[in-house]
Amino acid sequence: MAWLVGDEAQASPSKVKEIRFFEHAGKMVRDAPKEKNMKRNISLWLGLLAFALLPAFAQTPAGPTGKVHGHVTNPTGEPQANGTVGLSTDGGATQKFTYPVGPDGNYAGDAAPGTYSAVYRAPDTPAGKMVDMLRGVRIVEGTDVVADIDMSRQEFIDKMPADQKKQLEDLKKANAEALKTNQVINTLNADLKVVNQDIKDAEGARAQSAQVLGAAATRDAVEAKADEIRTAKYTEIETLMKKDTAVMPDQSILWTNLGRADVGLKKYDEAETNYKKALDLENASKKPKPEVIGVADAGLGEVYARQGKVPEANAAFDAAAKADPTRASFHLRNEAVIFFQEKNTDAQVAAAAEALKADPNQAILYYIMGQGLIQKATIDPKTQRIVLPPDCTDAYQHYLALAPTGPYAAEVKGILDQAGEKVSTNYKAPKK
Repeated sequence: MAWLVGDEAQASPSKVKEIRFFEHAGKMVRDAPKEKNMKRNISLWLGLLAFALLPAFAQTPAGPTGKVHGHVTNPTGEPQANGTVGLSTDGGATQKFTYPVGPDGNYAGDAAPGTYSAVYRAPDTPAGKMVDMLRGVRIVEGTDVVADIDMSRQEFIDKMPADQKKQLEDLKKANAEALKTNQVINTLNADLKVVNQDIKDAEGARAQSAQVLGAAATRDAVEAKADEIRTAKYTEIETLMKKDTAVMPDQSILWTNLGRADVGLKKYDEAETNYKKALDLENASKKPKPEVIGVADAGLGEVYARQGKVPEANAAFDAAAKADPTRASFHLRNEAVIFFQEKNTDAQVAAAAEALKADPNQAILYYIMGQGLIQKATIDPKTQRIVLPPDCTDAYQHYLALAPTGPYAAEVKGILDQAGEKVSTNYKAPKK
């Protein structure tokens, strides 16, 4: 987007929170209602007993004790949350010790020494049924025994009815697709972080160039080095975003960043296409994002302004302000800045005036307006003083009222002095 002049760069377009990192698929698909029903069916079907399990209550062992802990895994290979694990010495008919299973699938507790079967029951497992059982759990005094219950083992799955096996296969496939999507999203988020930094580096290229070359460097040398830095950064953005739009072509943020790179590389036709692609995607979505539409419209405005298409640029920036009213003053300000950079004096004056309607407290806009109007100044043949247009003097006075020590204060005072104008103390910063 736009390069701002001097110290005004703190309000540059990178401050627009355009970069939105993608969210992961979140909970795996197993949590969908269909899959929840599937797991409930598994719990009801497996481990049917000819007797009722006694109610599960945690018992405190008397005498010597050992410890037991373990992890419960469901058929999808994920932790099985909640329920209980009980230790039984009669194949599950009675449970001597029971332990709650936590949200992470883990359980732990004390038990008297002996050999047990570990029985897992879900919260909704009816009396007389169990979900799974692990035999041969030997508790030894003073030791901590691991007893994991893994329902993803083939033996467990082989006992499932055909319809439940099919549901499980579908579930695993959906989980694999979600995992793949998350891997793609991780890559996109990493790329967007690089893009975010590249934009900052491109906008700070002049300062970086001056620092690298030192105080003795000429202005032309500094600008040449700055252009080199910008080109490198925008080229990297373009490369990353072309790769990512091929992977996820329905993400508008990728197209706006590709458009931004193309503007930086002066590929205006490509930039126009990419910004329009972002707008098409947002306008077709169920919940269009105003900030993205605003950025895309403003991007088109910059494309047109750089090409001298003033009416088209004005329309695009107006659309950006309308789409995202919270950033209207920001977009309109950048329109004035871009025309200023392009030395389109009439357009910069008009754009600055429009932006000041949205926020009359932006000092830089008065400076830009004054710099545009001063082009129509004349010289008094008698005094050889500059004769400023009335609105030009007013713009400069307003700038000094808002930024008496601003980066252009000395320059503006010098101009007013040459015109025989005193800095007015009557000008007050306007209220928004």
